[in-house]
Amino acid sequence: MSRPPRRPEGPRRPPSRSHSDEAAPAGAGPRRPFNGKPRPGRAPAHPAAPHAAPHAAAPGAPDAPRREKPEANTLWLYGLHAVAAALANPRRRLRRLLLTAEAEQNLLAHLPKPWRLQPERVERGRFQTFLTEDAVHQGAALLAEPLPPVDLEDALDASRGTVLLLDQVTDPRNVGAILRSAAAFGAAAVVMQDRNAPPETGAMARAAAGALDIVPVAREVNLARTIQTLQKRGYWVMGLAGEAKAELAQAKPRDRPVALVLGAEDTGLRRLQRETCDELVRLPMRDAMESLNVSVAAAIALYELARDG
Repeated sequence: MSRPPRRPEGPRRPPSRSHSDEAAPAGAGPRRPFNGKPRPGRAPAHPAAPHAAPHAAAPGAPDAPRREKPEANTLWLYGLHAVAAALANPRRRLRRLLLTAEAEQNLLAHLPKPWRLQPERVERGRFQTFLTEDAVHQGAALLAEPLPPVDLEDALDASRGTVLLLDQVTDPRNVGAILRSAAAFGAAAVVMQDRNAPPETGAMARAAAGALDIVPVAREVNLARTIQTLQKRGYWVMGLAGEAKAELAQAKPRDRPVALVLGAEDTGLRRLQRETCDELVRLPMRDAMESLNVSVAAAIALYELARDG
């Protein structure tokens, strides 16, 4: 049986290419499929970015200091007075003490050795790694645990000085300034709520200038109930309010200790605290100024209560 004649061969069609293939140069062998790895001897066209900050420093620029993460349940106290008072406070649990050479000499003037913690010598630039830029540290920082709350009854047994009660004063710097005045005028304790009050912070300790480790701080659940406790202990409880008729200087008692309640600057004393106080009093002020910063008002009131006459 004869075979059919063969058809003449035409030009061969090239094999189909995927959209991702590139044309091979003339004379090149078959291309291997790309597997994500560079070929031996060749650098990748787009090298992987290193695991660095998204905005790397320009060549020749100094590296930004790396932020140090604080340890759990600790805070950095800074400034010579705050650090010296914490070192001298046996109730304060200490972790690390960082000092520049100059700060170590200055700290010796506040607190002679031996100290409870061996200092680490550092340069001033080190403080940028764990403190805010506006922190006035004076070359001294102490890593410590927050102070445990003081039992109010213990504080009252230790002193018959004025007791300050802060009704939702939330600014830590205001609280620190109030503590500083409380230490200066011999207050027995400062009472805050366990809620709606700032926790212990480095900014509070810096504003207190050491008073955070000097004045007992009690945290209570219910301020109205605390006022009643003070009244049972013989305290005359006075609430500071701008609209009160009596002035503090004329109303202060001479025969018993005083507890003074201070409200927040924007809202003042809350209703329940007002109703529980024995008396509302005010500071003499001219009509040109409506109110004072709460820490300033506390300082004036504490001075008046500590003054004889």
